[in-house]
Amino acid sequence: MKIIVVASLAYSLVNFRGRLIAAMIENGHEVVLCAPDHDPEVEARLRSMGATYRQMPMARAGMNPFIDIVTLAWLVRCFWQERPQAVLAYTQKPIIYGGIASRFFRNIDFYAMVSGLGHMYSEGGSRLLASVRVMVSILYRLAIRDAKAIFVFNSDDRGEMLRHGIITPDCPVIQVPGSGVDLSHYAQAPLPDGPPVFLMIARLLRNKGLIEYVEAAKTVKAQFPEARFRLLGPLDENPAAVTRAEIEQWHNRGIIEYLGETRDVRPHLARASIFVLPSWYREGLPRTILEAMSVGRGVITTDMPGCREPIDQGINGFVVEPRSAKALADAMLRICNDPTLPASLAQAARRTAEQDYSVEKVNALLLSTMKMDRNATDRAERPAMNAQLVAGEL
Repeated sequence: MKIIVVASLAYSLVNFRGRLIAAMIENGHEVVLCAPDHDPEVEARLRSMGATYRQMPMARAGMNPFIDIVTLAWLVRCFWQERPQAVLAYTQKPIIYGGIASRFFRNIDFYAMVSGLGHMYSEGGSRLLASVRVMVSILYRLAIRDAKAIFVFNSDDRGEMLRHGIITPDCPVIQVPGSGVDLSHYAQAPLPDGPPVFLMIARLLRNKGLIEYVEAAKTVKAQFPEARFRLLGPLDENPAAVTRAEIEQWHNRGIIEYLGETRDVRPHLARASIFVLPSWYREGLPRTILEAMSVGRGVITTDMPGCREPIDQGINGFVVEPRSAKALADAMLRICNDPTLPASLAQAARRTAEQDYSVEKVNALLLSTMKMDRNATDRAERPAMNAQLVAGEL
């Protein structure tokens, strides 16, 4: 079978979907990968796996209809040329335009992986955002109306999609435990000695809980000045992003230590005592939480969809009220007041990662559902895709 995977960032194909793509190839499929950026290192790694990479025109942010029409037209042409039997798309624009493009052809099985509804569906926002949300919901509904399966990462997103009219009650929505985590790559690491070190890894957005993290750090440092608060992640063009000047101010005042951004979070996790993600963003199931738990780090996060899914309160971490710097600081102070707590949380976190979130378990479920594993019904006799555009079916 030929499979096309459509993504919004080339690096995510390696970092988030690498093991899934490798499993597709191991099961005898031809895999074509589409993303909008040119990343020679990533492209070389994908070629070494046996996949084909095609750079597509797409603006990751923004809603320029002319650029988006170009993206849709490119995908239709790509599907015409490649003649895939299946398309898997993840994140908003790839799902919308990959799903609409697939509906031009009779014999494409389309699968959508909703890894989180994101900023568009977070609480609050302006009237303009609400209007854009309605438009995006209509496009989502058009894109996934005929999807063979819609994968979600938490127990809340199906209800949210129903509420916004994106899906109907009979849509084939399947919950999977996130992207999974490679337990050997994110091997358990010993805790560092000394005072507690808190680490937040995220895009530098306000709705990731960044302001609450900084305010909580101030509160905790007033009682435990030796506690350290580290921040790792890229600046962003999102409207909710903080500025470089704000980051530098917090860093220069000694409130946080800004570590910049990286493609390998493991050394930073190994030097932390506790992982913190105080997000009030509409997450799916944050990959950073799973990676931290695999390395053996307890987690402090918020009572939000996706974030709360893997946390057993007081056992492998703490779930706190979102948008509350006080609640976040209280959980951090529990860590500071009990030096034995990081170790007990660490062991439980690793067990959770092993039992529920290994990438092998997740990929087996995905491949089985999409009939791409070796035990699936042989599809070799399936008729070749009719490349003729299907008039009137949109």
